[in-house]
Amino acid sequence: MIPDNLRYMESHEWVKSEDDIATVGITDYAQSEIQDIVFVELPDVGTQLTHKAELGVIESVKAAFDLYAPVSGEVIAVNETLLDAPEQVNDSPYNDGWFLKIKMTDPSELDTLLDADGYQAHIEAEDA
Repeated sequence: MIPDNLRYMESHEWVKSEDDIATVGITDYAQSEIQDIVFVELPDVGTQLTHKAELGVIESVKAAFDLYAPVSGEVIAVNETLLDAPEQVNDSPYNDGWFLKIKMTDPSELDTLLDADGYQAHIEAEDA
């Protein structure tokens, strides 16, 4: 199931916004495609991110995948737990497996992202 309260990038990142804070992770679909996640590289707190620019890397036993920023802003928190337990992304992509929190500089960028129905259509098209 794809949560209705999130916005999505075509590159499979999700974002949950609360006021001007965006929490970012990857979708359940993405983690199931990547499979056994063994390493996550994330930016440091204080890093300035740009909308749709690369923000880090996630690695599985098979390959590495780039992560992209769904919104612009400053990284204000990083999920340090993932450094020792990256498998949390597989176990709980929408809860314990979040990557980072961004203080958004332009919340209107959220409007460029997919809603749950749009993301569902996107992954169906990818799988076709």
